Amino acid sequence: MDRSERAEGWLECDTRFIPAHYQPASLIDLALGRGVNVHRLLQGTGLFHEDILAGNRLISPLQFLRLITNVQQQMQADDTSFLLGQQWLPGHYGAASHALRHATNLLEALERLVRLQPLLWPLLRLRLRVDEQHVWLDWGDSFGVSGQGMFLIEAGMAALTGVCQWLSGQRLPWSFHLMHSQPRYIEQYWVHLGEQLRFDSPLNQMCLPREYLHQPWAGASATAGRVAEQEGLTMLAALPAAQSLLDSLHDHLLAQIRQPLRLEGVAESFGMSPATLKRKLQKHGTHFQEQLDQARSSVALELYQSRGYTSDEVADYLNFNDRANFRRSLRRWTGLLPSELRDWLAGHR
Repeated sequence: MDRSERAEGWLECDTRFIPAHYQPASLIDLALGRGVNVHRLLQGTGLFHEDILAGNRLISPLQFLRLITNVQQQMQADDTSFLLGQQWLPGHYGAASHALRHATNLLEALERLVRLQPLLWPLLRLRLRVDEQHVWLDWGDSFGVSGQGMFLIEAGMAALTGVCQWLSGQRLPWSFHLMHSQPRYIEQYWVHLGEQLRFDSPLNQMCLPREYLHQPWAGASATAGRVAEQEGLTMLAALPAAQSLLDSLHDHLLAQIRQPLRLEGVAESFGMSPATLKRKLQKHGTHFQEQLDQARSSVALELYQSRGYTSDEVADYLNFNDRANFRRSLRRWTGLLPSELRDWLAGHR
């Protein structure tokens, strides 16, 4: 790997770390199986089919996203993302896939999926939260997926739903919160995800009663799973970094969320100038205030959902002295006023 990439301590949208014969190859095979011309499929990606077949080519998130765009344009089928998701997990990604395949229960599977995320699901951020009643899995953007975000969320949720059904031997009663509006092809969601769907939500999220966490899964080898996970962590350590810039920033903002957070101070914590951080965020199609709003939204939703905080308690936790300012901010973060958010939360229960 390039020394400058490793020195920076994070993966960026132009860092080449994704094996082309892993997730990208599944996407290519799906498209070729439906008669898409391979040259049109790879146009603008900088890839040739021979590169993928050789098994030693690494591509960047930007190249992968361009490939997804090409597939969307060439196939124009409502079920593409869902069918792709069914193929992506546990996948054929070496030790990381074996570690997931041999998880002994749902909690172990989800923890491994999060821990080995850059290997198993490189474009989206996964965050696991368990409270007294529910398991929550939040989906975020690791590299500025922009126009491909909805496609990736559909594929990601289908992948996780499918692999959990396969490993557990039952269809788990997940509920799905989706930020986008209900699409015209809603029947694909019913088939691949189920009917517990809520569109126009404050964030992309999956939820399940926690009683399913520790139910044993038949057919798993605990020893093989632990060994494979250690091998997966070794693979992870060989990457230029273990996290993307956006994921590192998100974690930093969450850890400091009760402190005054400004571009200048955060840039200093990342060892760069404010101008450099601003430029890097622009390269990923975002900006500092958007990232801060997402972090605050994530914390606010956790306080409401898992801790049962009132709006006043959430405002106090986030150091808002002006309640009117908090109401405006919450609406900017989630699209909902506190009263509307309470109704949304009541609808979940």
